[in-house]
Amino acid sequence: MVATLKKPGLGRGALGAVVGFAFGYGLVVVLRLISGLPATQTAQTGYPQLIVAMITGALGFLIGLGAFDYWFRWAVGGPTYPGELEHKDHGAQSWRDYFKFNTDHKVIGIQYICTTFIFFFVGGLMAMVMRAELAQPGTQIVEPATFNGLFSAHAAIMIFVFVIPVFAGIANYVLPLMIGAPDMAFPRLNALSFWMLPIAGLLFVGSFLCPGGAFDAGWTGYAPLSTGAPLGQSFFNLGVQFAGASSIATALNFLVTIVTMRAPGMNFWRLPLLVWANLSTSLLVVAATPFIAGVQFMVLFDRALHTNFFQAAFGGDVISYQHIFWFYSHPAVYIMMLPGFGIVSEVISSHSRKPIFGYRLMALALIGIVVLSYSVWAHHMFVAGMFSWLRVPMMITTLLIAVPTGIKIFSWLGTLFHGVIHLRSTAMLFALGFIATFTIGGISGVMLGMIPIDIHVSDTYFVVAHIHFVLFGGSVFTIFAGIYHWFPKMTGRMYDEKLGRIHFWLTLVGMLGTFIPMHWIGMEGMPRRVADYSATFGDWNLFISICAFVLGAAQLIFLYNMIVSWRYGPKAGPNPWRAKTIEWQVSSPPPVFNFDEIPRVVGGPYEFGVPGARHVIMPGEEAEVRQPERAGVGAPT
Repeated sequence: MVATLKKPGLGRGALGAVVGFAFGYGLVVVLRLISGLPATQTAQTGYPQLIVAMITGALGFLIGLGAFDYWFRWAVGGPTYPGELEHKDHGAQSWRDYFKFNTDHKVIGIQYICTTFIFFFVGGLMAMVMRAELAQPGTQIVEPATFNGLFSAHAAIMIFVFVIPVFAGIANYVLPLMIGAPDMAFPRLNALSFWMLPIAGLLFVGSFLCPGGAFDAGWTGYAPLSTGAPLGQSFFNLGVQFAGASSIATALNFLVTIVTMRAPGMNFWRLPLLVWANLSTSLLVVAATPFIAGVQFMVLFDRALHTNFFQAAFGGDVISYQHIFWFYSHPAVYIMMLPGFGIVSEVISSHSRKPIFGYRLMALALIGIVVLSYSVWAHHMFVAGMFSWLRVPMMITTLLIAVPTGIKIFSWLGTLFHGVIHLRSTAMLFALGFIATFTIGGISGVMLGMIPIDIHVSDTYFVVAHIHFVLFGGSVFTIFAGIYHWFPKMTGRMYDEKLGRIHFWLTLVGMLGTFIPMHWIGMEGMPRRVADYSATFGDWNLFISICAFVLGAAQLIFLYNMIVSWRYGPKAGPNPWRAKTIEWQVSSPPPVFNFDEIPRVVGGPYEFGVPGARHVIMPGEEAEVRQPERAGVGAPT
């Protein structure tokens, strides 16, 4: 036991969390006593002793885990590790290494994916409780106050500790391999980025244990509702800080890795579209995430320090909260979509045996979405009392951003045209399902961008339907496509395609049955975020709840398939999909440092069916590479 606590790891991390929490709590108590105040403060918007203790407890956990060992040693001028000890935290020799501070991007990728899927099922369980409550009018299972906490925590968990970070996990595993890099540019920062994530998730879930219950102001946390909410709201404010810090650190790592660590010959027009997508996403994260971090700090200061950023009675500006929040949160929609665009591009090209149609325009469309996403935030505020002269410009920019998105949909359809489409591939099914469901969500998004329609359906189930078609039919479908596509590479095993197809069809039917009717009852006036409703909508809500349970049950099939296949599935070869990109040219799973020697890129990544075309020459290969004589992706520069 003592030996365990001496070594960095979860044991010492737990001890560090306890010591850090006690230190923060005691520090506040001592300072309050010195100031002549009561030892503790338990007003609804107070509890400074707990707020500070949560911060110091989280830092104590990270210190005990070993996240800062190397940096502390460097800061005090201590010796660095010699030789092999320099990489003592790199790579996984057993399953226990996945529960440690590990600098291998492949281990970190799997840590991200497994952790985020745990929170996916936690958030999904909350959704099932809500749908059980909403199956009929009246109160059946949970009280309205608990219901408010459930929908708030469900959304925060799904957005901040599932959709955004699971994409980071997939990219963490795949991206360095794709560009021929041995690892990420900053391996220790990469590991720290992951370990901040479960802290955020535990804060969101732990808010249910607070006096007054979980945070209940929605994932948007609008002021002044959030500034006067019980203690659980502070858990949300702090959870967003840890999730945001994790996201920013990861994005910086991706940017530096992509710009500086590409293999020889890999210019930007030879990058796989997944790399382009993560480059674009990282630009959004670095520029936009500080806004939500700042506004949550402002709410926390209003709550704990009695500042007046959003207290209208004391000169605060409530509407400014929405402007700052949505200046992050609409780009955040694309943070949750762009990596999926990259995944779908890889899957469709590989499983239809076709070059990407309009590769360069696809890459430029990603950059166009980044630029335009900063000009559309206020269309969420058409009914918020914003300046009337700002409405029409925001409507126009909202409609304009559909153009680069439409370019991508037409390019995917062009890639599929006359392709050899492998419909028995689960990854391909999810990619095709994504195109259909995301298009429906995009059309309803264009409708919400129109001022009259938006005013009519604001705060109704129409908005719930739209966001779930975009984020479930869009983001989650692409996440499943990516997991199925790279599962053989990550585990060295093949999954059960029959179970995969059952998972897809039940998920598709359950999702359509759950969210399509919400458009209709939303236009008829069914309000969102309510635990009770008019009996007029009872039959539709019963049907929606039944379909929601089908959707939830389908995810258990996915869980079973992944766990059993990881242990007992047939062994996968290096390249079961006969793909062109670099990660498929190494063993499954890849070596600890990816390559014995860095490969050399000689063409584009999607030259299916082009005679003599090669994307990469791997170390040890002696081949005369003949490039296709045509302008395009594979043409040398």
